[in-house]
Amino acid sequence: MSRTQQTPHTVQTHGAGRWVLACALAVALAGCASESEELSEWMEQQRREVRASVVPLAAPKKFDPQPYRNAQSVDPFSTQKLTVALKQEERAPNSALAGEMNRRKEPLEAYPLDGMNMVGSLDRKGRRFALLRVDKLLYQVKVGDHIGQNYGRITKIDETQIVLREIVQDAAGEWIERPASLQLQEQPR
Repeated sequence: MSRTQQTPHTVQTHGAGRWVLACALAVALAGCASESEELSEWMEQQRREVRASVVPLAAPKKFDPQPYRNAQSVDPFSTQKLTVALKQEERAPNSALAGEMNRRKEPLEAYPLDGMNMVGSLDRKGRRFALLRVDKLLYQVKVGDHIGQNYGRITKIDETQIVLREIVQDAAGEWIERPASLQLQEQPR
């Protein structure tokens, strides 16, 4: 039916529906208003009853610096102390470190062993060489070369590993030799 053809009965029903909807909406809003007022009153009551209890902070302790009384002694954190200890080891006739102190350092002695990867080996003119990857660069090493930060010297190279001896301090402070090795690393395909 179009609007012009509506009967008086349908117009009254349509108008009554609007009136019922408006009343329901007013009752719902009135209910919300009363709940809102109750909530506001409860919150205000809680604010009045609850008191904040903040424990005051203790004043910070005053720092009194102490002077270093052994200024004439060697500073325990200086390189001078290490240099003195190394020179004493160098003079000792049975020291494993004595021979290592008198030679020029090789480039791969600046890197720790765990930062090196053996990626291959090759034979050239009857000599075996190993290929090491260090910091994304490839190095070729042979028996007798020095690698690592513990005075490591290569003693053997085969297809799957590099064997070397290192000179380290034991718990008593004595310099001793210990074996070490680098294994061939499989490359992911």
